[in-house]
Amino acid sequence: MSDSDEFWTSHGVRLRRARRTPGERNWLFLPGGPGIGSESLRELVDVAACPGTSWLVDLPGDGSNVDAPGAPPDPYALWPHVLLEAVDAVPDPVAVGHSTGGEYLLAVPALEERVAGLVLVSTAPDCSWMPTFEAMCAADPLPEVEAATQRYGAEPTDANLAAIAVASAPWNFTPEGVEAGRDLLARMPYNRLAVEWSDVNFDRSYTAAWFPETLPTLILSGGADRIVDQSLWDDPRFTGPNVRRVVVDGGAHFLWTERPDAVAAAFADFAVSTAR
Repeated sequence: MSDSDEFWTSHGVRLRRARRTPGERNWLFLPGGPGIGSESLRELVDVAACPGTSWLVDLPGDGSNVDAPGAPPDPYALWPHVLLEAVDAVPDPVAVGHSTGGEYLLAVPALEERVAGLVLVSTAPDCSWMPTFEAMCAADPLPEVEAATQRYGAEPTDANLAAIAVASAPWNFTPEGVEAGRDLLARMPYNRLAVEWSDVNFDRSYTAAWFPETLPTLILSGGADRIVDQSLWDDPRFTGPNVRRVVVDGGAHFLWTERPDAVAAAFADFAVSTAR
């Protein structure tokens, strides 16, 4: 393990130390999107206040992690299994995945034997949430999103992709959180190539390749999440003595922005269950 606050694995996964407190665990925070940088989870790291060291993780070719040292010319050929390099880079890792990041974690069965815990935030066990999301968008159209999407179609740049994300804030946040949500989304780096790869190769065919049988697991959901249907976790297959399910009332897709105290409590309880 590197002593640096920032380092890359052999094939270009970037780990940036975001917080260090007493404790032996290493918490690896993987962003959603795809295409949005791990900077989107910086506030989550602070809210979670996990004991040990918290890292922001970007796969090669995601967010601002472009031209990563060691990454091949086509970094997406390594996705998502290059995640194994991230968890192998630090001792006692706990993997935390937001949205699509959680799906990537559940697409790599070899992780089960390599992590000390798993946290799934605003994510899903398969892609069946997408029709529900599309129906929501149709029922509550946002003209700014439509206009931004048209601009992106005519000129697919990272800047135009960012404009779509910012315009979508009313879908991603509750009315009380939308102003802060716009600010968060506007500050993020975006990578259109990651979006395009995932759309073609992952998003619409995803089904979890594994689910923990004994590994301590936290499923953390916002009760007001309009992006990813969190009722998919109601299936009995995703229960067990090792699984904690927390649904935060009034929290949307980035629920820590609206309900930080409830999110902090969920992480604190989970940290106790993973303590050595």
